[in-house]
Amino acid sequence: GLHRLWKSEVIKELRPDGELSLLDVAGGTGDIANKFLNAGGGAATILDLNKEMLEAGKLKYPNSKAMWVHGNAEKLPFKAETFDLYTISFGIRNVTNIDKALEEAYRVLKPGGRFICLEFSNVSNDFIKKFYDFYSFKVIPFIGKKVAKSQDSYDYLVESIRKFPTAIKFKQMILDAGFAEVEYRKFSFGVVAMHIGYK
Repeated sequence: GLHRLWKSEVIKELRPDGELSLLDVAGGTGDIANKFLNAGGGAATILDLNKEMLEAGKLKYPNSKAMWVHGNAEKLPFKAETFDLYTISFGIRNVTNIDKALEEAYRVLKPGGRFICLEFSNVSNDFIKKFYDFYSFKVIPFIGKKVAKSQDSYDYLVESIRKFPTAIKFKQMILDAGFAEVEYRKFSFGVVAMHIGYK
């Protein structure tokens, strides 16, 4: 359930306003976009590569005013300088070409627009890291096998987190894509980081 707290931090950072438009990439069932709209945001578009996730989102939020778009983070189906805000939560590590996705994020944002990425990160505290590693490699696969009946999916989850760049390296990738004033904040002992950049 911690993801709800982390997503709440994203909403705070977005500072929803009736004049602002949001693009939530890898938006899945639309949690971020709909929280943004419910908090007073102007307009929201949810983009995901998985059609089933989008359909599940429409059922989850039947009265949503968000737009639901099937598309790829590496080739966004929008004109340049369309959105004020771009978010991607726990999705960018699954993108084949992260640099291309970041370039696309920069392209579709208006000048002054903000990029916000919530993603798993590297734990620096040695004690917490030992516990986290045990949880990741022993508990999560067990849950996947016994509860979700899908150990492969949970093995992939752990592997993809480990392969993702450290927060410092990812910050540089965001800078290389053209963003300015890039910073990141870590939550839950570094398990998750929120990266922010401006166009």
